[in-house]
Amino acid sequence: MESSLLSIESLVNQVKNEIFCKLHSHSDAFVSPSAYDTAWLAMIPHQNNHKIPMFSNCLNWIIQNQKEGGFWAETNEEGIPTIDALPSTLACLIALKMWDPAHPNIESGLRFIESKAEILLKINYQNLPRWFVLTFPAMVELAEAHALPLVFPHGLVTAIAHIFVRRQHILETEELVGDEERRCFPPLLSYLETFPSTYHFDHKETVKRYLSSEGSLFQSPAATAQAFMSTQNMDCLKYLQSLLHKFPSGVPAIYPMDGDLIKLSLVDHVQRLGLAPHFHQDIELLLAQIYRSQQNNKPNPNSSFPLKLFKDAMAFRLLRMHGHDVNPESFCWFVNQPETMEYMEQNSQHFITAMYSIKYEVDVPWTARLDRLYHRKWIEENKSSPLWIGKASFYRFSCLENTKLRQLAVENFEFMQSIYMRELEELKGWAKKWRLSEMGFGREKTVYTYFAIASCSLFPHNSVMRMIIAKAAIIVTVADDFYDMEGSLPDLEILTDAVQRWEGNGLGGHSKTIFEAVDEFVNDFVTICEPQEGSTVVPKLQQLWRDCFMSWMVERRWSLTGYTPCMDEYLETGMLSIAAHTIALPATPNFFNPNANPLQYQNITKLLMAIARLSNDMQSYQKEVVDGKMNMVMLHWQQNPESGIEESVAHVREMLELKKKELVQLVFSDRFEQEMSKSCKQTHLYCMKVFEMFFNSANLFDSETALMQDINKSIYLPITHRKPFPFTAPSAVPSLKNNDKSKVSARVHTLCTSKSPLHTTNYIKLAPSPKLLHLPIRCNMRLTGIPLPL
Repeated sequence: MESSLLSIESLVNQVKNEIFCKLHSHSDAFVSPSAYDTAWLAMIPHQNNHKIPMFSNCLNWIIQNQKEGGFWAETNEEGIPTIDALPSTLACLIALKMWDPAHPNIESGLRFIESKAEILLKINYQNLPRWFVLTFPAMVELAEAHALPLVFPHGLVTAIAHIFVRRQHILETEELVGDEERRCFPPLLSYLETFPSTYHFDHKETVKRYLSSEGSLFQSPAATAQAFMSTQNMDCLKYLQSLLHKFPSGVPAIYPMDGDLIKLSLVDHVQRLGLAPHFHQDIELLLAQIYRSQQNNKPNPNSSFPLKLFKDAMAFRLLRMHGHDVNPESFCWFVNQPETMEYMEQNSQHFITAMYSIKYEVDVPWTARLDRLYHRKWIEENKSSPLWIGKASFYRFSCLENTKLRQLAVENFEFMQSIYMRELEELKGWAKKWRLSEMGFGREKTVYTYFAIASCSLFPHNSVMRMIIAKAAIIVTVADDFYDMEGSLPDLEILTDAVQRWEGNGLGGHSKTIFEAVDEFVNDFVTICEPQEGSTVVPKLQQLWRDCFMSWMVERRWSLTGYTPCMDEYLETGMLSIAAHTIALPATPNFFNPNANPLQYQNITKLLMAIARLSNDMQSYQKEVVDGKMNMVMLHWQQNPESGIEESVAHVREMLELKKKELVQLVFSDRFEQEMSKSCKQTHLYCMKVFEMFFNSANLFDSETALMQDINKSIYLPITHRKPFPFTAPSAVPSLKNNDKSKVSARVHTLCTSKSPLHTTNYIKLAPSPKLLHLPIRCNMRLTGIPLPL
């Protein structure tokens, strides 16, 4: 274990030096090169000698960076080339043919086109993106103009012809630039290098009109290269030269790049890997820089509408989650613009991309997600997907694909697993020692409770606090079951009285076991945490448990006597009997404040108690009717007999959702910071997430098997890595089912209208989507039956 910790510390230092230190001043260094754009710069002849390239470094990059399969482009998670390999490879072959016609890389590139073009086109044909429809025909024409012997399978001839027809339609119907405020994709003019000779317009005047201050045509190296070759505009040349000065060989697909976007993407990626505790200061520094820059933020006229949404939504979420006072209207400007929302709905394919998969993001809301399981998903799925698709290549940031960062994530996850396994065995021993796991009735949930606590990222390195919370939850479960199903009324009254007096003499059987466990827990808590504060902490902790036992007694009397409380009376007692406050408050720094009174619950604590009770009631009302217990759903139905049970469920769900939004707002608000620390707010948030996980879609806490797979993934099973699949065509094109589309639409509407501080990108990213703009190669579905146009 010591060697593992040393390895982790070493990797943390390396990542700090290789990524975070550079990111503060050289964020451009993390933009991955684009084979397509590099090839266009390599095509430019030298001004003084047209027989040699102006930028020979670009040509050298092409020679040195051909992939083993003969292509130039990015690959997906399995190492398989994506559809951008076709135009990118053709562009590189053209550059090589211009300056070195006999180079052996040309032959291997042509073999790739001949052998793989059919597979790539068939996989993606039903959803060929606009950028491909523009770039691929242009590269085919240019390759033929340079006498490259392209060979396409006979079955593709009609399909390729159809792509040419689609390109012609775009050229005939789209404006050169259009409305920049509503631009879902790069303007047509940014594809200047793809225009056929038959497309007539005033090149010099048009290029001059739309050149940026740095001399680029919509920040596109490829388009700017063509603009220089066709107009000899010296501003274009200065831009290209500055680009090569910044990137001496392979150039990116866009430049200049938004540095804040790179920083935001790294912070988001590091958090999703579960590594935020290791880079806390670095993250806070980066977000502080972004926060300051956002105060004077000027819109980028070259930025597409979806990209602006993507960046603003991510900035709002990350800044708000880290305590920065940000105005939702500054980032979520589109929410109160009906015409913008309508435009987004009409062009949804350009805005929505799931972070993991659309089904998972819709079915598992953020408030019900345990961080550790999500971190594992992110690591195992190799979440280095491109942020969006550019003109003919994916925009990737190399800092997100850093091998040491990925190795650190794996080692960190598995190191914590070794700790969790040891702690869980210790907890099992404690439960057995105090006979809590051998009561002979009710639910034995030692593993469940520890799993839920360990899977939260609030206490990643606080073993003491994890064990305290887990022990409290185990005692609550056993005692609650004793009051619900096992204890007789006289036994329960005696136990309740003993707890109120905090005197266990005379108790026997299960009552004695429960009281001794609670008493030992209180004493042990004080000894471990704050022994010098014992005189003030012990009474507070005892009072929390007194409230719980008294509420359990009240509910038991209701059940035995048939008394039906009103909804307010039930909720007041139920908020105590669910015991969320008893579990959460001792884990907060505020609990040790000698001036704090546990009976004067803060609003955030009351919200947590209500959320826990309502979440439980939503999933257990049918069972509790059989058991003769009260439940908020059934009470509402009884008091509103004209309504059906579905209406009562909907009413309680609405209550629950409103309280969750209130709690989240309090957690990420800087109000009352002096009264409640950030860590105290976070404790409430994670406690809410645990209850939501248990009761989001069903009563998982009472199930014997529902969580076993997640428990194994969180605590026992090592990280698995995806291995590359052989490059063969999948058997079908994946698509969203109608019900999935309706779920996504509903989720988008909820996110865009919610006032919760996390409403933008909790479940989906508002961004140009490679997974919805074209079909991923890795999908293992049937290809049979996909028609090509006749």
